[in-house]
Amino acid sequence: MATEFDARTTGHAGGDARAPIVVRVAGEIDIQHAGELESLITAALADAGPATEIVVDLSNSSFCDSSGLNALLRAREAASRSGRVLSLAAPSHQMLRLLDLTGTAPLFPLRPAVVG
Repeated sequence: MATEFDARTTGHAGGDARAPIVVRVAGEIDIQHAGELESLITAALADAGPATEIVVDLSNSSFCDSSGLNALLRAREAASRSGRVLSLAAPSHQMLRLLDLTGTAPLFPLRPAVVG
């Protein structure tokens, strides 16, 4: 059964070049969509200036499986290698539990939902 999924880069929050680049996710981050999300984050990293934060806004995503978590972990590692930070905004309860159960919670700074 296919699930609805949408992910897009909305650019710098508020149009400020010093603000984070926001990747907005809607739907389930599962094995069908993890690669698409990882590719989008990788492209955002390539377009980001030095020390630019990448924020993955999860306020419209309610589920993430191990494939999705692995994609986020690989993207986080790529961000770290390039001197950038990958943070998660408004993760669902399920996502927070997944991060906690896997011991990966300390690897991701958490933010509130991104407005705008």
